[in-house]
Amino acid sequence: MDQQKKEQFKKKLLAEKARLEEELKEMEIGNLSESQSEISGENSYEDHFADSGTATFERERDLSLERNIKDLLQRVEIALNNLKKGTFGICRRCGEEIDPARIKALPYADLCIACKRKEEEQW
Repeated sequence: MDQQKKEQFKKKLLAEKARLEEELKEMEIGNLSESQSEISGENSYEDHFADSGTATFERERDLSLERNIKDLLQRVEIALNNLKKGTFGICRRCGEEIDPARIKALPYADLCIACKRKEEEQW
């Protein structure tokens, strides 16, 4: 991979990192305000049972989204480190070059298509 392409991927990864960090920050601010409303008593025990179930579902959904964002952020960081080390675009399992179309679509991909399929079959 030539230097110009590496720079393009670096810019794309840095933009994705900034977007994910902003999204995570917004979620944390939202979670903080929810916690404060619970402490202040805005959500009393007199709330309807269904409302309580909805609130629990929304918290679980938010936690799942937060975990997903953190996972993607970690993968972006690994891809940026791989760029520095010179191993960006190389499958971590078989050592072959990852198809450029895959890298373009998913710049933090660390497995080639064949290895990704094998990994998914193990699930």
